[in-house]
Amino acid sequence: MVGGGSLGIRSASYGSLDKQQLQIQTATLAAIAAAASARKASKMVKEKEKERLFLWICKFAGRKRVGMLLLCLISAAVFIWVLFMAKGEDSREGNGVQSIRVDDSVSIPDSLSLISTAANAIGLSTNLALPSSPPPPRSYFLGYHLPPGHPCNSFTLPPPPADKKRTGPRPCPVCYLPVEEAIERMPKFPSPSPVLNNLTFIHEENLSRDGEFGGSEFGGFPTLKQRNDSYNILESMSVHCGFVRGIQPGHNTGFDIDEDDLLEMKQCNGVVVASAIFGNFDEMNEPKHISDYSKKTVCFLMFVDEVTEKYLSSGKLGISKKIGLWRVIIVRNLPYKDARRTGKIPKLLLHRLVPNARYSIWIDGKLELVEDPYRILERFLWRTNATFAISKHYRRFDVFLEAEANKAAAKYDNASIDFQIEFYKKEGLTPYTEAKLPLISDVPEGCVIIREHVPITNLFTCLWFNEVDRFTSRDQISFSTVRDKILSRVDFHFHMFLDCERRNFVIQFTIAWTKNYEKFSATTLIEFFVVENLFDSMVLDFLYLLPGWYVFIAHAVSWSLFSLIYLTIILIFLCLQKYHRDILLHLAPPRAHIHPPPPPPSFSVLEASLPEKVVTSPIRKAPGRHGRDRRSGSRHHRKVVAGSKDIEAR
Repeated sequence: MVGGGSLGIRSASYGSLDKQQLQIQTATLAAIAAAASARKASKMVKEKEKERLFLWICKFAGRKRVGMLLLCLISAAVFIWVLFMAKGEDSREGNGVQSIRVDDSVSIPDSLSLISTAANAIGLSTNLALPSSPPPPRSYFLGYHLPPGHPCNSFTLPPPPADKKRTGPRPCPVCYLPVEEAIERMPKFPSPSPVLNNLTFIHEENLSRDGEFGGSEFGGFPTLKQRNDSYNILESMSVHCGFVRGIQPGHNTGFDIDEDDLLEMKQCNGVVVASAIFGNFDEMNEPKHISDYSKKTVCFLMFVDEVTEKYLSSGKLGISKKIGLWRVIIVRNLPYKDARRTGKIPKLLLHRLVPNARYSIWIDGKLELVEDPYRILERFLWRTNATFAISKHYRRFDVFLEAEANKAAAKYDNASIDFQIEFYKKEGLTPYTEAKLPLISDVPEGCVIIREHVPITNLFTCLWFNEVDRFTSRDQISFSTVRDKILSRVDFHFHMFLDCERRNFVIQFTIAWTKNYEKFSATTLIEFFVVENLFDSMVLDFLYLLPGWYVFIAHAVSWSLFSLIYLTIILIFLCLQKYHRDILLHLAPPRAHIHPPPPPPSFSVLEASLPEKVVTSPIRKAPGRHGRDRRSGSRHHRKVVAGSKDIEAR
């Protein structure tokens, strides 16, 4: 009974537990239903609020300001989303992405593509200002080498012909490349300019002549301090370079040029061949052996003054202003009375007149070009990795000897030449010695200049012109001073080649006697014989001049018989001078008279006579022209002409 009662109780307890669980479940379900109904009610309220907000947005979206604000907000949201997406992709791809990055996190090309895709997807056209990427490093031309086995690699100058009758200057062979190959080797990029990257030019409408030391209004009267500062090569410089009176060279600056000619020169963006004739002194020579490609791409510019224009307008110069390949550029309002100094403007400041050109070849008006410009540029610039090339003088290599030769030929006022030399001596100019190698000479044959228009070469020719403007017009005297000052500060890719190589691609015509008889004088004849050294090669060179002599005689007789008589007298005088020199060489030397030496001066006199700084130059004996001296001079000249491959490579 007891056990049964206990069982009944237990059964009763089990039944009560089931009822409790059922009640709990019912209550839980009711609570869940109440919560669900509450959430539903709140959701309905939120949906109604969203509907009201949407209606409010639609109500005000039609206004311009609100629409632009919404557009900016949407664009910003899309931009931020794209940035996060691009960052995530970059972290997964690692270093495999080939693109330019900013702070090693944002890929500019990928971001642009994603932004444009997202903007197109939502129908928006946005112009987002993204952070600019750094510019890529600039490419430069660093030279090249001809392939192994190329004939020019083993090319050497042959020995001069054994002709004792002619020991003067003559051309020598040059190993050019074919025109097509030379054109293909034209550099696509400019050569590097050491240190100097940005060069500007001084422009002054109101010139100040304070501290004036030579110069002219065209050059701007630069002071000596400005001259010295211009040799301190910096990354960015501003120097005097002619044309200081106007903003645009050739426009109200002196050396004025017509607008159509200025426009024509601005269109020259490749290779330029330039020359000049002032005073109607030289004849215009048509270039020869020019390829069809050069005729189409190279600018041939001939600068002339109004005097020469009148001669050309008589039947040669047409409306197109072209004579053969030459495009004639008429220059007015010349800044100098000296035609030689005026000719230095297009010669040294060509980069200012043709600002878009890459390469230029300057030849004097007396020369005739007989080789294609691309072959010349390839041989003397590109193959040697140089930016400036000029030939050495065929005989003189010392500035002091060059100055004495200019005085002997009366090419300029002797006092001015002496003043310039003394000024350079105080700056440290010394005679040329082998210590300057690999520089083979201090005196150039400046009738031909081959260069690339880069900042450092433009600076070199600007400073060279400033010396011509300040001192004498003889640019051979000032050349080495400017060159050495620049080379002492930067690695200027400078190349000086032999004069016989220059004579290979240009032919020199002598004096234009056939149309300028009034300019013929004893000075002209002395310059022709002494400076050009025709004593050493009179026999053979006279044969070359026969056609010119026939024309000269024909015109001289029609003009005046006096010119022919004057020439004959000069020739007889020169022959007599040679005859008396031969007699003096065979005479016995005079008896020497011995005189006691003078007493030595006192110490006070010696101390007062000493200058502050003395630069002595060795006295060089001029080479003889007869017997043993003549033969030794000939051998010395042959060594220079033949040269060696190693010296020329330097």
